[in-house]
Amino acid sequence: MSRRDDIIDVAGQLLERKGRDGLTMRAIAADVGIRAPSLYKHVANKRELEIALVTGALQRQAETFEKVVTDSEDPLAGIAAAYRSWALEHPHLYELMNNQPLPRDDLPQGLEERAVRPLLDAVGGDMDRARAAWAFAHGMVTLELADRFPEHADLETAWRVGLSGIARPTDLPDHQGEKTS
Repeated sequence: MSRRDDIIDVAGQLLERKGRDGLTMRAIAADVGIRAPSLYKHVANKRELEIALVTGALQRQAETFEKVVTDSEDPLAGIAAAYRSWALEHPHLYELMNNQPLPRDDLPQGLEERAVRPLLDAVGGDMDRARAAWAFAHGMVTLELADRFPEHADLETAWRVGLSGIARPTDLPDHQGEKTS
C-alpha cells in the first residue's frame, strides 16, 4: 500500500469516527504520524481526499450491487437492503457521498455508470424508475440516520411498500400520462 493509500485509509477511518467536521488535514496527519504539511506531498488538498473517499465508496457499492443482482431473486429489494445496511454502517461517508454535488468530473471515467448499472438492471433498464428507487432509498436512509421516524414505526414495511410501488411498472403511467399496460 502506498503512502497516499495509507493517508486515504486513515482519512476514511477518521471520517467514520468524527464525521466530516473532524476530517481535517491536521487530524489526518496526526493519525498517520506525520506533520500536516507533509500530507501535501501525497494529496493536493482536503477536496482530493474527499473525492478519493467517495470514489472508493462508489467502487465498493458497485461491487456489492453487482453481486446482489447476480445472486438475488429480487434484485431491487436486495440492492435496497444493501444500500440501507451500508449507509447505516457508514453514516458519515454516506453523508459525504450524498449531501453535496457529486464530483463527477473528478471521478474515474465510467465509475458513476458502473455504480448505477445494477439498479438500472434491477428495474428493467428504466432510468426514471432507477432514479425513483434511489430517491426513495436515499430519503428513507436520510430520515433513519436523522432519527426522524417515531419509535414504533415499522420501517421494514415502509421499505417493502415503497419498493413495491417502484417494482410494478405496469401500474405506472408512461411519460404522456397513460398507463403502460
